[in-house]
Amino acid sequence: MRFLKGFALAFNMLTIIPFFKVHHFFSGINGYSAMFYPVVGFLLGCILFGIHFILEPYIASTHLGVIIFALWVVLTGALHLDGFSDTVDGLFVDAKKSLEVMKDSHVGGMGMIFSVVFLILKLSSVIHFEEYYLLPVVLMLSRLNAVMAIYFYDYISGGVGRLIKDELTMKHLAFAVFFSFVVASIFSSVFLFFINILVLMAVARFFTKRVGGLNGDIYGFIIEVSELMILNCLIICKFTF
Repeated sequence: MRFLKGFALAFNMLTIIPFFKVHHFFSGINGYSAMFYPVVGFLLGCILFGIHFILEPYIASTHLGVIIFALWVVLTGALHLDGFSDTVDGLFVDAKKSLEVMKDSHVGGMGMIFSVVFLILKLSSVIHFEEYYLLPVVLMLSRLNAVMAIYFYDYISGGVGRLIKDELTMKHLAFAVFFSFVVASIFSSVFLFFINILVLMAVARFFTKRVGGLNGDIYGFIIEVSELMILNCLIICKFTF
């Protein structure tokens, strides 16, 4: 039962698709929920690829890329992008005030500007990205980074993130890593698996030195940056080889 409720909670947290009705962080299911983040990412990627596959014969490639990008943002409820903008706002104040600024529900000027720039870069990446069948891998690996970030790095806030951090065990982490590695292997993308981990280590190290650990907004930042880096890694590999 916890297994299924954990998946339902993860799906409701990371998407706006109204399939399940588990919205509460009941004790005992939060670790299972985090365990399924890569699975939910994989499913979202499958949905995006399926839509691209269906529409490809009827819509110009550039416009279709814009549609996929828009659906990418919409289906995730812009959740991670919100964390990205809050995190950026926290970077443009004194380190001691960073967490306070991140908690502010209002988006600051720098957060807005950098979010727009980031979205432009991501949109361009999606448009020039041709291996759409790898979208499930991209979304899966970025969410695996969130799970590893929760498990391996100090959490410096309270609320839901603290509940997940306290209940996430090695068993949950092992499932997430094993699932992601197997899927990456099937898609011949093991190199992306390790590049993804390097992105996590770099970002987490920076914020650990700056504010002493990670929080929910930084998790969103990590997911967004991981996706952009993986997309561009694939684009560079295509033009290089």
